[in-house]
Amino acid sequence: MKKILLYFLFTATVFAQQKQVVTSIDTTKNKIGAEFKLTFKTSVDTASKVVFPNVRNFGALEVIQSYPIDTILKDDRYELIKKYGLIQFDSGRYTIPSVKILINNKAYLSDSIKVEVANVQVDTLKQKMYDIKDIVQAEDSIGDWWKYLLGFLLLAGLGALGYWFYKKRKRVIVEEEIYKTPIEKATSLLNNLEKKELWQHGEVKEYYSELTDIVRNYIEEAIEIPAMESTTSELIEGLKGASQKKKMKLSKDTFDNLLGVLKQADLVKFAKSKPLDFEITEDRKKIERAIVTLDKAIPKVVEVEDEMLLNEMQRQEQLKRELAKKKKKRIQTIVVSVFLLLFAVTTFFVVAKGPAYVIDNVFGNSSKELLEGEWVKSEYGSPSIRVETPKVLVRTDLKKILPKDGLALIKDMQSFTYGSFSDNFYIMLSTLQYKQDPSDSEQAKQTKIDLAKSLESALQSLEAQGAQNMIVKQEDFQTNEGAVKGVKGYGTFSKIDGENQSSTKYYYETLIFSQDGGLQQIIIVHEEGDQYANEISDKILNSVELQNAQQ
Repeated sequence: MKKILLYFLFTATVFAQQKQVVTSIDTTKNKIGAEFKLTFKTSVDTASKVVFPNVRNFGALEVIQSYPIDTILKDDRYELIKKYGLIQFDSGRYTIPSVKILINNKAYLSDSIKVEVANVQVDTLKQKMYDIKDIVQAEDSIGDWWKYLLGFLLLAGLGALGYWFYKKRKRVIVEEEIYKTPIEKATSLLNNLEKKELWQHGEVKEYYSELTDIVRNYIEEAIEIPAMESTTSELIEGLKGASQKKKMKLSKDTFDNLLGVLKQADLVKFAKSKPLDFEITEDRKKIERAIVTLDKAIPKVVEVEDEMLLNEMQRQEQLKRELAKKKKKRIQTIVVSVFLLLFAVTTFFVVAKGPAYVIDNVFGNSSKELLEGEWVKSEYGSPSIRVETPKVLVRTDLKKILPKDGLALIKDMQSFTYGSFSDNFYIMLSTLQYKQDPSDSEQAKQTKIDLAKSLESALQSLEAQGAQNMIVKQEDFQTNEGAVKGVKGYGTFSKIDGENQSSTKYYYETLIFSQDGGLQQIIIVHEEGDQYANEISDKILNSVELQNAQQ
């Protein structure tokens, strides 16, 4: 009797534990890839701590979503609801196993649940089957950024050149305004040289080079002897000769001091000699005294007013010629720089994308502009043809290109075109209703029109507009909905330009449909080999939708 009592007590305890967690699921049968929602519900007091499992799978089912815990307060207890989104991609029967849920660190088991995952049935009679689509070329990853980069580089290059010429011209103007005489120029350059502090920073060679250039340039401008190209000894000898010719009173110390500084400079520049600081300072003073002494020794020529005016005019004329020459040189430099920049950028894109890409994007391509423009979808004719085109088709009268005997059979004709037969791209759309004999049966009306002969008539209309050497291929065609079937003709032909007698090869495509004793046709003509025109033609033909006359 005690054993039986213990058994019932144990069973009651287990049952109480199991009822602490209520397990449910929204459905036990679902399709492949559909979500099962598994729910655990428990009721505890407000001080209890509940831990739900944090797993990636419940058996063979994968957890795709672990939803937040919903908490509902009932009296003095909390009702906690935890949901999981489960999924399976293989059909079959599966068991969601029991899992442990901790309530105050005590484990309670959930119920196991059986579920079924069913295949998705495909009715091939109701659902249409389509061929695998062709490979679509990825869009150009470069885009249009290179055009903005090219424009930025051009503007930056022109700006840099303009700034450089502005600074150079400004410097020349300042020099012309400040240095009125050779002595003023030499004195100013000596002061600027001292401000640079070259020898104080160890640049002794550069210091002596600029120092001797200043005195040589002064001698060349003021005394008019070739001082810049002469050696030290040649310069001193030339200076002595000029002083005698110009009757300049110069002492031997002046020549010795100048010779000593020039030789010192030669040793610094070519023998890497390094004079002491006081020697450098003394050399600078010697050069300054030599320049002042030479300037005072030059005889002052008192010019007659007319001669001074003539010399000033000559100087102004010479200055104008020099400015014109500099301006011409600046313009040539700018033109060459811009040309080289354009050439470099163009070469890069020719190598990267090919010459056709550069020509199309820089110089423009009418077919490319049509393809990338804003397309229009509209209905034309009756029964209507719905088609998407790069431009709106314009109503036109094509009766003049049709044979007269054919016009007698036509009850109503509506035609719409874009472009002309002589353009790079031509679209013609038309709908025709033929006159019917009231005695004909309805079946006769439907079978009376021969699409092959209608295609031949359409091609004859192309020949009437100048098409020659026409190659014709034919195949069956049906719209994307498959509601209306027709015939497709395509091929090439040549057209002679009457002005220069040149021949151009064209590619054409035409669709012809027959409904209710009438015809619906589309003709597309463009130059052969035009990649963008081919894409336009494909996009137009793939968008064709016909109104079923029987509806």
